Amino acid sequence: MGSSTSKGVEVAQAAASAPVAATNAASGAKPKCKACCACPETKRARDQCMVERGEENCTELIEAHKKCMRDAGFNI
Repeated sequence: MGSSTSKGVEVAQAAASAPVAATNAASGAKPKCKACCACPETKRARDQCMVERGEENCTELIEAHKKCMRDAGFNI
């Protein structure tokens, strides 16, 4: 199980550092999917981290997921 945590963290970090084109939030458009389906990579890494290490040890992944959600057009 230890290797899956590392993979999830790497995926979330890559998603958080990837450049983002014009966002839906900036253009005022509605999100194209439901909140539960948006940003699956960062959501998975965040959730796994919180289960294994606790919320207080996962702030970077939590913030990366929030950023991804905002970029997808959600008001978080």
